[in-house]
Amino acid sequence: MLTLQLNPDILECGTDEAGRGCLAGPVTAAAVILPDDFNNSILNDSKQLTEAKRNQLKPIIEDSSLTYGVTHIFMEEIDEINILNASILAMQRSIEQLKPQPEHIIVDGNRFKPYHNIPYTCVIKGDGKYLNIAAASVLAKTYRDEFMEKIHEEYPMYNWKKNKGYPTVEHRDAIRKYGITKYHRKSFRLLPEQLTLDLK
Repeated sequence: MLTLQLNPDILECGTDEAGRGCLAGPVTAAAVILPDDFNNSILNDSKQLTEAKRNQLKPIIEDSSLTYGVTHIFMEEIDEINILNASILAMQRSIEQLKPQPEHIIVDGNRFKPYHNIPYTCVIKGDGKYLNIAAASVLAKTYRDEFMEKIHEEYPMYNWKKNKGYPTVEHRDAIRKYGITKYHRKSFRLLPEQLTLDLK
């Protein structure tokens, strides 16, 4: 059973990201503040939910939350600042969209950077412990999946509709066969045998 938040007496948001380990597409983060009386028996860490359940939860979270924000950080910026910094920046930009701003931030994982002097706590596997983080994980995942499904239409040979840009055997075989696209992260090791890749 997930707890709503870490500090019940203050306005607290949860934040999480999706797509950090992907070879293509953005890293996407969300931040959510749920009301004190929020209750949902299905909501859990997005990785524990089926796609159908995540899609069912998305409008419930959006309609029920006091405020939420979602941010994509795209491939060029990931390549420029690295994936860890891009993940943190996506979370911070999502928090920036919140009105009102939180008094405390709970972050899924173990890395974050100070944001506007608002205190924060990193919680490993927080998306399986706190509803605010679980809600953020569902929004991050569903928004990112929608983006990957959209660009699948442009490059169907990589089957992003199914693999969402993760390094599956099928995705890597398609990179070998067709090369890379504008949606691939050029700073990532796209193929296991990759030593150098001609990116010109």
